[in-house]
Amino acid sequence: MSKHKHLLVIRLSAMGDVAMTVPVIRAFVEQHPNVKITVLSKPFLKPLFADIKNVAFFAADVTNKHKGFFGIYKLYKELELLKVDAVADLHNVLRSKILRTFFKISYKNVAFINKGRSEKRALTQTKNKVFKQLKTTHERYVDVFRKLGFSLDIANPTFPERSELPEELLKITGVKSKKWVGIAPFAQYNSKMYPIDLMEKVIAELSENKAIKIFLFGGGKKEVEILDAIANKYATTINMAGKIKLAQELNLISNLDCMLSMDSGNAHFAAMLGVNTLTIWGITHPFTGFAPFNQPFENAILPDLNKYPNIPCSIYGNKVCEGYEDVMRTISPESVVDKILKSIT
Repeated sequence: MSKHKHLLVIRLSAMGDVAMTVPVIRAFVEQHPNVKITVLSKPFLKPLFADIKNVAFFAADVTNKHKGFFGIYKLYKELELLKVDAVADLHNVLRSKILRTFFKISYKNVAFINKGRSEKRALTQTKNKVFKQLKTTHERYVDVFRKLGFSLDIANPTFPERSELPEELLKITGVKSKKWVGIAPFAQYNSKMYPIDLMEKVIAELSENKAIKIFLFGGGKKEVEILDAIANKYATTINMAGKIKLAQELNLISNLDCMLSMDSGNAHFAAMLGVNTLTIWGITHPFTGFAPFNQPFENAILPDLNKYPNIPCSIYGNKVCEGYEDVMRTISPESVVDKILKSIT
């Protein structure tokens, strides 16, 4: 049993990666109720941790106040006032390495994630590919806590109750009287996005089912315009992009019967809330360890791997094998609709 009573958990990067820490931290505080956790992350991600007991949030201003070496030192001095006993670095990049080094110099116990880069290279290379399931990112996070002397098991997770929708959200969604299906068609890279013309066919077919209401999720201005154009065509479809903040988005997602997402942040938002999550994969693959938490492998909708045997040819979707630009077109809209209907019945 670890002697530590206050842990600093560092995870500063993308939304999806931070969301993947949530079920691990939730399990940790259930199994170690006497230990306090302070999560260090970007300010707008604070709502991800709002419902977890014994978890405080510290916002890192990495673009201004905490930018660069001296900014990180300033951040360290602010964190030092919290009197943490140990540091769990779930990020392991230059910024977090510098920060944890300051703590190490001050005799704090420090552990950091092993990202398994060599295994990931073997999985994505085209020659002598080693095609096997790698340790999940969630398990890699668990390993960090174990290095600090804590036992931790994420095999039997508990999830929060479905959120009660606030009045301002109900004005947009209406009271729930049908099956609610969320669709998040965008991702950081085009190689991870189901072609929008095919996704519209999925939405068109689903919208014919009067027992289903569809909610579309997205981010930037261009995405909002695309989703608005689609939602305006189908009576049972509502575009939520650009209308609500993250906290409300999580409220709504917790009430979905199913989320259809790419290999992207929305998949991890849904999974951390215990929602049935279907994911469409392009040149990436669940074997890389980034599948949504606690979801069966059959919830992953994959391209034709016989036709495209080099999948995965990238971990993050930023590198596309030559000739692999259209792998997702081997996934038919009918097969996607079929998966959704099976998941909500």
